[in-house]
Amino acid sequence: MPTRQSNHTLVIISILLATLNLTSKAQTVNFTRYVNPMIGTAKHGHVFPGPTMPFGMVQLSPDERTAGWDWCSGYNYSSRTIIGFSHTHLSGTGVGDYGDILFMPTVGKVHVIPGTSEDPYEGYRSPFSHSTEKASPGFYSVLLQRYDIKVDLTATDRCGMHKYVYPASDSSNVIIDLQHGISNKCIGGWIKIIGNRWIEGMRHSTGWAKDRYVYFVAEFSRPFWKFGTALGDMITPGSRTAEGDSVKAYVTFQTSKGEAILARVGISAVSLDGAKKNLAAEMPDFNFNKYREAAHRAWNKALGVIQVQGGTHADKVTFYTALYHTMIAPNLFEDVDGKYYGMDHKIHVAKGFTNYTVFSLWDVFRAEFPLMTLIQPKRDEDFVNSLLHEYKQQGFLPIWPLAGNETFCMIGIPSVPVIFDAYMKGLRDFNIDTAFAAMIHSADLNWQGLKYYNTYGYIPADKGDASVSRTMEYAYDDWCIAQFAKKLGHMDEYREFNKRSLFYRNVFDTSTGFVRGKLADGKWITPFDPFAVDRQYTEANAWQYTFFVPQDIGGLIRLFGGKKEFANKLDSLFSAPTQLAGKVVPDISGMIGQDAQGDEQSHHVGYLYDYAGMPWKTQNIVREIMTRFYTDSLDGLCGNDDCGQMSAWYVFSAMGFYPVTPGQNVYAIGSPLFTKVTIDLGNGRKFTVIANGASDANKYIQSARLNGKNYDHAYLTQSELAHGGVIEFNVSTKPNKHWGVNDPGLFVMAPDHSIVH
Repeated sequence: MPTRQSNHTLVIISILLATLNLTSKAQTVNFTRYVNPMIGTAKHGHVFPGPTMPFGMVQLSPDERTAGWDWCSGYNYSSRTIIGFSHTHLSGTGVGDYGDILFMPTVGKVHVIPGTSEDPYEGYRSPFSHSTEKASPGFYSVLLQRYDIKVDLTATDRCGMHKYVYPASDSSNVIIDLQHGISNKCIGGWIKIIGNRWIEGMRHSTGWAKDRYVYFVAEFSRPFWKFGTALGDMITPGSRTAEGDSVKAYVTFQTSKGEAILARVGISAVSLDGAKKNLAAEMPDFNFNKYREAAHRAWNKALGVIQVQGGTHADKVTFYTALYHTMIAPNLFEDVDGKYYGMDHKIHVAKGFTNYTVFSLWDVFRAEFPLMTLIQPKRDEDFVNSLLHEYKQQGFLPIWPLAGNETFCMIGIPSVPVIFDAYMKGLRDFNIDTAFAAMIHSADLNWQGLKYYNTYGYIPADKGDASVSRTMEYAYDDWCIAQFAKKLGHMDEYREFNKRSLFYRNVFDTSTGFVRGKLADGKWITPFDPFAVDRQYTEANAWQYTFFVPQDIGGLIRLFGGKKEFANKLDSLFSAPTQLAGKVVPDISGMIGQDAQGDEQSHHVGYLYDYAGMPWKTQNIVREIMTRFYTDSLDGLCGNDDCGQMSAWYVFSAMGFYPVTPGQNVYAIGSPLFTKVTIDLGNGRKFTVIANGASDANKYIQSARLNGKNYDHAYLTQSELAHGGVIEFNVSTKPNKHWGVNDPGLFVMAPDHSIVH
């Protein structure tokens, strides 16, 4: 008969086996199966479908057009022809650039001009069918119908691999086009064909980024038997070198039916030597499947940081595709030896950090970067260090840095909340004194309207464009600086920037209940139409910018006369006609009334009912936004993704909370979409959100428990998340108008109104 001790041992063994089995299952979950990179390629999402690594330097993707707002990434699902496959792309931006080092396989007569979409047989362009496309994290495939060539693509961080499966032909070509770019112009370049397998070159371009270099090296898996170069459409067969602003080259193979030719390509913004080192380190052979599988593993690990249960299959696809899109940018921007091209257009070496670029800061400070502090904290410190080194190189904090260039796109000083939020989340692996000095210096420059802002307490409408929007954005930035100063014990600076953080009140008109343009003499601009998109606002109107006071929501509520009046104004926003007047821009999209989910200044607005003491209204409107504007269809984004910000809003909202005020360390609670979400915070810490019975109908929170104790707050704190734990919601079809109301904890770190005068 077994003894008590042996029974105890058997129980322990059973538990260990069960644990190992669960661990094994967790390790084999394929999160990438829920990712569809094609989501957002239709209409105005502006994303690309090709392979990239998480935050990688290379984005190897098909190009269909080189210009047009809906082709900022080079690709839109409405197109039916492909020009070729270039190695750099922007994800979800509203301005186009990149598209460097285009490769295009062809068969037959060599063409070195792409032709037009109207006549795809004029040049080397080819029609294709979407039915032959396949896209998953780290992989893309398509059939070029004109040539009967199957194209497979994959990527490492700094390299791309092409696999071309040709028909039988003695003229199976690869065109390399350095003139090609997306909304930019090649202003110089060169190409060299070395031996019968190797090509190298450089492309120098100007566009959104005014001065940009991309070096490349490429090796083919077997020798080519013909080759040549071209300038423009002038082909020189047998030529091995060419230089100019319209450089092309071609190589030709003899292939049997179904034969694959592979090309491994390394790029660098620094030098040809850098491109060679990158290729040797990351892609030393032609084992396509090895690199494809490595990309899959990297993405699966990155996506697995958040695990969701419940919801529909479509919900999971929408969620994990959004999470995927949040981890495409910023992009790695240094070679394997640490060298990178700086904002001063000199070569630097990253020491103690990894350098990145493509910071769509005005967009991503809102949710993208707060998300990174949770799921990519070490990388977020690298992002901050990259911004601070860019500050040292150009003399002010970056606004929209792109490949060693400041584009000056958008408004405010959006580096400030990114850096401050990281600091407040406990991420400190950067020079804090430098960060604070950079903020003070950048906020005191006499440019971008700051001179008038500091003189008048607002930017007069007769002194510059976007006067209202700039005033509102600067006020929030100044709050971040004030709170940073207070944390560091710099009380003089705290008082100064605390005062400035309240300047938003100077453009708030109590008679209309809107922020609006004011002249230098103190008079309001007339006539006034809150529906008008005019030069006082950035991609918005008065309806949208009136609610951008994340630093002082309590003060804004008081300007409206109290919580009830504030909630009524929010009701009016969401019920107003969707009409727009004036100079309407396509960015203003995803409309519910005058709330525009398709552009970023509206992203926090649905959560403001929490602050008005009516969290059930937040639960209702946030769920409506999720359901209406985020889907698993090709047009499943209601606006351009802006380097992940649109997607980050959905990731947070689907989990059930949102960072209304980055830097405040408070998350407003919304309506969790899944029955269970587990966030892996690292170091054995996990935070779990349980929503019992969550469904399309069950969206209203009835009660909550945090770590087993009753919880009656419409917010979570960073401390509660960071330490790990469990919040459990009971949800239902009807609102509970008593849970989470009148929460003073939502208003922590508000500006001090008493020391303004």
